[in-house]
Amino acid sequence: MSNGQWYPPEWPGRIRALAAGDLTPVQPRRAATVMLLRDDTGAVPGPAVHMLRRRTSMAFAGGAYAYPGGGVDPRDDDRAVAWAGPSREAWGTRLGVDAAAAQAIVCAAVRETYEEAGVLLAGPTPGSVVSDLSGDDWEADRAALVARDLSFADFLERRGLVLRSDLLGAWARWITPEFEPKRYDTWFFAAALPSGQRTRNASTEADRTVWIRPAEAAAGYDRGELLMMPPTISTLRSLEPYATVADALAGADDQDLEPVLARARLEAGELVLSWPGHDEFTRRLPTAGDPA
Repeated sequence: MSNGQWYPPEWPGRIRALAAGDLTPVQPRRAATVMLLRDDTGAVPGPAVHMLRRRTSMAFAGGAYAYPGGGVDPRDDDRAVAWAGPSREAWGTRLGVDAAAAQAIVCAAVRETYEEAGVLLAGPTPGSVVSDLSGDDWEADRAALVARDLSFADFLERRGLVLRSDLLGAWARWITPEFEPKRYDTWFFAAALPSGQRTRNASTEADRTVWIRPAEAAAGYDRGELLMMPPTISTLRSLEPYATVADALAGADDQDLEPVLARARLEAGELVLSWPGHDEFTRRLPTAGDPA
């Protein structure tokens, strides 16, 4: 492998099983992930993105760099939450789902960012963002969210907070390939790091976090030094043209949210694995044995 594309050794066998009709795809679970951005100063100013490295012991994508994120909690849409920004219906139109599902996806994005990075896109009023998240009481609430002992709706109500959906920009949508045993239908969002807040490694699934320029991270991937899944490197490359965080967020409405789903097909005695519209990730596999 010349670059850092994450490619587990069990994939060829699972792809062959799917092609032979011996494997039934599981239903993907809705999920959300957030590219937190900040403007870095230096010789060449520009945006940096917050990334975490998944522990090598993780069964899925161990050692790969990713963004804070995770699956929707079934309670994320069980009742309306205090909400600022575009309506749930407007978000539903943008995300391609109904209003209830849109709330759940946006809530998941904000909740997972708090759980894994310690950053909260919410405030006491529709025009503010909480700045001080220090203290044992905040950490106790965050831990309760992680353990699912506390719903995000209850957390916001207890704290008297309004979810700031206007701080998010929908960026991309990727669906885990059909041959994976755990599948996610994941919406990618971009957001600026709120003033006064800091990221930290609050995730038990990560052993390292970094702030890195998208071009620098992409170069590390190209050299084979940074391991990433296709959605991660694809979204990193799409951030490269923007000179500031404000420019990137302004460009969010122009991003294509057509779902990207890997396909496997038989061609000239080989299995071809591809992601439509993303030719750099295409892999050709022998119909038997190990990947070429």
